[in-house]
Amino acid sequence: RHLIEEEKSRATQEKYVHDITAFFTWLGDRPLDKQAVLDYKAHIQAEYAPASVNSMLSSLNSLFDFMERHDLHVKTLKIQRQTSLSPDKELTKAEYERLLRAAQKQGKDRLYWLMQTICSTGIRVSELRFITAEAVKLGYADVTNKGRRRRVYLPKDLCKALKAYLTAAGIKKGPVFVTRSGKVMDRTNIWAEMKKLCRTAGVSEKKVFPHNLRHLFARTHYTMFKDVVRLADILGHASVDTTRIYTADSGETQRRQVQRLGLVEPGGIGLGT
Repeated sequence: RHLIEEEKSRATQEKYVHDITAFFTWLGDRPLDKQAVLDYKAHIQAEYAPASVNSMLSSLNSLFDFMERHDLHVKTLKIQRQTSLSPDKELTKAEYERLLRAAQKQGKDRLYWLMQTICSTGIRVSELRFITAEAVKLGYADVTNKGRRRRVYLPKDLCKALKAYLTAAGIKKGPVFVTRSGKVMDRTNIWAEMKKLCRTAGVSEKKVFPHNLRHLFARTHYTMFKDVVRLADILGHASVDTTRIYTADSGETQRRQVQRLGLVEPGGIGLGT
């Protein structure tokens, strides 16, 4: 009830309950004190990545706040901000375009326009429900997520194309991207459909998941305008620090930049004795 009153999303509620249940299952009959929480922190550090550990600790700290047991609070891990993206996980614009061509070739019109909608607006997959026939007519969607409301503008070319898609699909109102049963497409079925494009598109499965389309939007927008504050507003981020993760360059880009500094004398000077 407290999480609902705090207007936490359904996904966040489920995650907190999952994390807290895992902690108390591990705790067993042991007394709930600071040392127990510290021991649990050490336990999950050995099992999970730092970001996952911090996420789990955040759930616990939230519970301790609710219990007014601030003495049980534990510090999260310090994680150095990632300055480059791994090439094997970064979806490039060329690969994105190959995915689009593959969707066309396979006659997957819904997936074809869905990918372009996410990639051209930067919306989250969970926000697809706000892309409605009414929003297409207006040219924008008012999106509410995590207690914040923002206006997402749809490119004119996208609106024109989606109007034609809606007509062909017989959709006159409500969400644009729905399953045969009328439910809004979610992360699971979108991911499954995108995976089927990999072989035809020649793109690694490691790069093909819906959220990478949002990443590509963010990197492209930042490269063009260099305005991380404005980008944070567009993406619906509460913190610019979150946005900076999306704008990280690829490792190859950083390698070329370092190379251009010219701080190593060419010619291969031999070592002295």
